[in-house]
Amino acid sequence: MRPEQTSLLYLHIAVLLFGGTALFSKLINLSALDITVYRTAVAFVVLALLLKLMGKPLRLARRKDYLIAIMLGIVVGLHWVTYFAGMQMAGIATGIIAFFTYPVITVFLEPLFTKQRIKNKDIISAAVVLFGIYLLIPEANLGNQVTLGIITGISSGALFALRNLLQKRFFVTYSGPHTMFYQTLTASVMLAAFVQVPPTQLTNQDVYYILLAGAVFTAIPHALFASSLKHLSATTAGLISCLQPLYGTLLAFMLLAEKPTIMTLVGGLLVISAACFETWSITRKKTNASIRPSGSQR
Repeated sequence: MRPEQTSLLYLHIAVLLFGGTALFSKLINLSALDITVYRTAVAFVVLALLLKLMGKPLRLARRKDYLIAIMLGIVVGLHWVTYFAGMQMAGIATGIIAFFTYPVITVFLEPLFTKQRIKNKDIISAAVVLFGIYLLIPEANLGNQVTLGIITGISSGALFALRNLLQKRFFVTYSGPHTMFYQTLTASVMLAAFVQVPPTQLTNQDVYYILLAGAVFTAIPHALFASSLKHLSATTAGLISCLQPLYGTLLAFMLLAEKPTIMTLVGGLLVISAACFETWSITRKKTNASIRPSGSQR
């Protein structure tokens, strides 16, 4: 198998595992915060072992990078809590679609970090996403669990977009596993004080699922995703990542018998289409910029 084919396989496995993460919002009988704390603690240990096996240093290059790592860990911790909470309230298919508004949210947050201007196509994408979300909402009432779950899922997407932009701006020199090592450590330590169910009271089933979520569905896919980028373009990685809601919905249907409604499928198609378009636009722009001669200008 050629390196490109191996990398493509790694990427699909990583995205499949990322999509499967959503299942643990239903499989683990704990609050979203507790799931996040235990999952990140396990992922932190596994990532530390992976980095050691790969011969990579655990230390950061500069002192100020530790403060940046803590900031990123706080944001990603809040992202994961809202991610699981959104799916617990709205269901896996609806929750993961609401979260996948993040590529469009990224476009609107990016001007805060760069001189990039919002274009007409981005406004159209946002309108498509809003209409897709409108189709998902059963009623405009915050007392409705699904509606509240959708809002929580969108909040998770906004936090994820913010984390990505901050990481790109201040932490881009570190690998995916190295970055996630510090983010999972920070998230678990930050949220540990608010845990409702202590480790001694966890059931054997919950312990099994937590280990599975932290090791197989968190640490390993991040390592595979980082490895795949060595031989694949950012465009390919970005577009294949858009399959995450599809994988998550299919796994929820097969393993949990969770059936999405027609309106969920239509709204999801609109949201994911806009997400794929924005992902393609962003990554194509980066690719074109990277191959343009250094002295050239727009």
